[in-house]
Amino acid sequence: MLPLALTLGEPAGIGPDLALAIWHRRAALDIPPFYVVGDETFLRRRAAQLGLAVPTAAVAPDAAGKAFASALPVVAITTRVTAEPGRPDASSAPAAIESIRRAVADVLRGAAAAVVTNPVAKNVLYKSGFAEPGHTEFLATLAQEATGKTRRPVMMLWSPELAVVPVTIHLPLREIFAHLSIDLVVETGRIVVRDLADRFRIAHPRLVVAGVNPHAGEGGALGEEDRAIVAPAVARLLAEGIDARGPLPADTLFHEGARARYDAALCMYHDQALIPIKTLAFDHAVNVTLGLPFVRTSPDHGTAFDIAGKGVADPTSLVAAMQLAARLAAADSHAEAPP
Repeated sequence: MLPLALTLGEPAGIGPDLALAIWHRRAALDIPPFYVVGDETFLRRRAAQLGLAVPTAAVAPDAAGKAFASALPVVAITTRVTAEPGRPDASSAPAAIESIRRAVADVLRGAAAAVVTNPVAKNVLYKSGFAEPGHTEFLATLAQEATGKTRRPVMMLWSPELAVVPVTIHLPLREIFAHLSIDLVVETGRIVVRDLADRFRIAHPRLVVAGVNPHAGEGGALGEEDRAIVAPAVARLLAEGIDARGPLPADTLFHEGARARYDAALCMYHDQALIPIKTLAFDHAVNVTLGLPFVRTSPDHGTAFDIAGKGVADPTSLVAAMQLAARLAAADSHAEAPP
């Protein structure tokens, strides 16, 4: 199997720490071969700061698999990284962005199996002039630039216990109703079902759709949105042959018995989806981007500037992201052939 392309993430955060630590413990953690897209000198410096004996090897992607057993493979970026743990600097955003661009390009040309992204700091990116709302949207832009096709990325948080999809994501609560629509719910459901079938190999994916109001609107007594938006969307999904149920009260969707009856839950806003999965799987949930022509996963945590460079960051979520990326890439039936 081709190696995974692991991005550097925010250099001042814990992403580099985790990449080094995971390679150092590669046998015990049972992770697939990967390479880091980054600055080799910087990674050597961070390894020394962490007290880790991690040899590195500057490689092309096609040589990463062979090098992995004896050294951490590094595919070079042109940005020289000068950021120190917990202190982003002028090199942070250019390095993070270049790393993402290169990783995506490698996967799209067939040199890597999947993209695994370390966390970035949005405020650092924004100060550099970064125009995208976040990681996911940037990946969709890169895919569109490479393929000429418009992409609608969908964020799914996955764990063995639960998979959830927020239909609207980073919006203030007061703005949710202005963005929520029948078409948005339907399109999201279609993308989720397609990827559950094609990449997760679930023969007949089952969706539940949470109501947006308490008690799914209580027949209109607690808001009309569930009757006006969510219910018609579910009806359209059913008419297309998709196994979908809803709108259902969100407060009864996530206990053990309920979770056994579906493969993914469509939730109407950010916290409705993320609170239950972070309660059930805080250390090992994985962020998976659906709707792209390649597999992308990410650990479900941030840059953790306060512990960067201290050697105490927990690699569990990144390991889970790597393992899931390898699994999905091996099963992927709609990845586009490289040009």
